[in-house]
Amino acid sequence: MPAYYDPTVKISRSSIVLGYIAAAAMKLWSMTLRYQINGKPGLSAPPLPDQPVMFALWHNRIFTMPPVWKKTGGSQRSTVVLTSASRDGTSLASAMKVFGIGAIRGSSSRRAVAALIGMKNALIEGHDVVVTPDGPKGPRYIVQPGLIKIAQSNNTPIVPIHITYSSAWRLKSWDRFVLPKPFSRIIVTFDKPIYIPKTSDETLFESHRSNLESLLIQGTDDA
Repeated sequence: MPAYYDPTVKISRSSIVLGYIAAAAMKLWSMTLRYQINGKPGLSAPPLPDQPVMFALWHNRIFTMPPVWKKTGGSQRSTVVLTSASRDGTSLASAMKVFGIGAIRGSSSRRAVAALIGMKNALIEGHDVVVTPDGPKGPRYIVQPGLIKIAQSNNTPIVPIHITYSSAWRLKSWDRFVLPKPFSRIIVTFDKPIYIPKTSDETLFESHRSNLESLLIQGTDDA
């Protein structure tokens, strides 16, 4: 599976082990959940274009998706996820590897340039990229501009992923990280691909960023 690492990122062995433990916990937890998946990419409508795409979902939903990625049809496409350059990012990258998902190491706050280059290279090489546009440190439910810039420069469609829960715990972290309660119902919806036209107009750029943000918020049950 593909991986894009900034060589200056330090890899902690303990963080890698923690990632494998987290992946095992995700798998066990997901066995208690009931999933309803709408618009599976590659399997049903809306069909994805025959080119790499960027999947966008809020940071506090990342616990939910990896265990059911194969059920969504996403495993039919080569996929990488953008993770931070921190120890938490190392753990997340290790966890994603268990589910057959590659990693790009970087973030909007640290090594941002390396992250953008990694995303661009992954898309050029034919891999889909999963992004949490308000990560890694927020503000919560605010789309950062990097996602829009990459979509414009590569003419890459963005596919919003909406996830709602019948019952869940919300942690007291910056993103109010969501843990679905055992035996609860989770609805995962893949929205239609969005194309962001190139523009040098700052007002128009902000309009595209704001529109994507509004669309993602509309599919959120606690915003």
